[in-house]
Amino acid sequence: MAPRFEGNVLTVANDSVDDTHNEKSASKKADAALQYLRAGAGEVIDIDEKQLLRKIDLMVMPLMFGAYLSQYFDKSLLNYAAVMGISKDTGMNAAQFSYLATFFYVTYAVFQPVHAVLVQRFPVGKYLGTMITCWGLTVTMHCVCKSFGSLIAVRLLLGMFEAAVAPCLLIITGMWYKRAEQPLRIAIWYLGVGCGIVIGAIASFGFQFYTARTFKSWQIMYLVFGVLTILLSITIVWLLPDNPMTSRLSPSEKVAAIERVRSNQTGIENRVWKWHQFRETTGDPKTWLIVIIVLVGNVPTGATGSFSSLLIKSFGYTSKQSALLNIPSGFIQMFAVVLASWAAGKGNARALAMVAIFTPGVLGGALMAFLPSASRFKAGKIVGIYLCGIIGPNLSVIYSLAAANYAGHTKKVTINAIILAAYGASNIIGPLTFTGATAPTYLPAKIAIMATLALAILTTLLLRYLYIRENMKREGKAVAADFTQDQVQDIEFMDLTDHENPTFRYAL
Repeated sequence: MAPRFEGNVLTVANDSVDDTHNEKSASKKADAALQYLRAGAGEVIDIDEKQLLRKIDLMVMPLMFGAYLSQYFDKSLLNYAAVMGISKDTGMNAAQFSYLATFFYVTYAVFQPVHAVLVQRFPVGKYLGTMITCWGLTVTMHCVCKSFGSLIAVRLLLGMFEAAVAPCLLIITGMWYKRAEQPLRIAIWYLGVGCGIVIGAIASFGFQFYTARTFKSWQIMYLVFGVLTILLSITIVWLLPDNPMTSRLSPSEKVAAIERVRSNQTGIENRVWKWHQFRETTGDPKTWLIVIIVLVGNVPTGATGSFSSLLIKSFGYTSKQSALLNIPSGFIQMFAVVLASWAAGKGNARALAMVAIFTPGVLGGALMAFLPSASRFKAGKIVGIYLCGIIGPNLSVIYSLAAANYAGHTKKVTINAIILAAYGASNIIGPLTFTGATAPTYLPAKIAIMATLALAILTTLLLRYLYIRENMKREGKAVAADFTQDQVQDIEFMDLTDHENPTFRYAL
């Protein structure tokens, strides 16, 4: 039963918060931060919040950035291997390469719910580090593949292990940062996408000068970056804290770190799976609008992420030139991530930031699809690819929207799993629009970019309208009941959902 107003008093179901009859049982179901505070953690003494925030940033942000950089780069090595001869060396045709790009996202989507459950049961830092070790080993295994079948096997494994990274990072971001701080912090670790594009392009260009007969250049590339990923995983297991309560902060700093995120009303950590929160998430129409936005808004990223090098090469450039011409896409995407996330957090305009991100992609798809094929127009087609690169950060803004608007630990991990399953599905669809029969122009895929992004814009505006309407309803009820959150002690850490907590307001 959800909380309800009775006069100016909030009544809450006894499976959600403590009551005088069953305090011990309810405490177990509350957030771990509340248990820590009630266990006598102490008071905050002379803590400078800005200094504490800097300390938290230095402790967790570089590791989260490294994890997301590694995740994006390792899965997109195939894009660069495509112009380094991997298809010829393994006997693949154009259709098989398209399937290879797709199969990664099959297990990526399927294993999202699995990781969503497991990350709630295990220490998040250790779990993330273990998964990174597993996919680092899988990346190194690419270098011994000699056929399409063997590449399919390692791509399936890679998708299974990499599916863990975003759920873990979203949970970590939510437990350390305030709502207004989250978009920029998510943007910082999401910068790994743009940075991965730049590093991948430079690495592909450099490795193409390796011409020994024993190993191919793409094999050396996979081996080197697989080993680097394994080294990163060891660092994360060693240094990344599982939560504020078990971090290297002093006792007073731990309390301050918990208290500063109280206003989020989304909690920090709870390892009890609550089925009513799961049902609430899947039964919310706003959840499925987010699914549509993620699904159609990322079909283009799934397509260009695996085929940008081949598209550029089809415009009349060499393999080495194609690698270098990917570099601007990375910088454009990094700039778009920071700008969109800053606007989303500073002006509480996450949905509008997504619309601003999607719009250039429509133009980019049009340039690639409808500019004449004459060589004098190839620069315009490359501009089209760069404009499509702007849409990549939409996922980081959606992450911050979900982190701000879904309260209750089970509900948070559920929406994260749903978002990433939809993202995986979009990346399954994206490469399939690049059919072997339409190579090398891939006109249907370019038209699909325009259509899907137009639908994403309309759906995002509808979602924003629903959030505004819900906030207005809640404001009216609160005024009528003369109710404030101060009337229920520690309501922020009771592991209530956004539906159960009438003091909750949705970010826009």
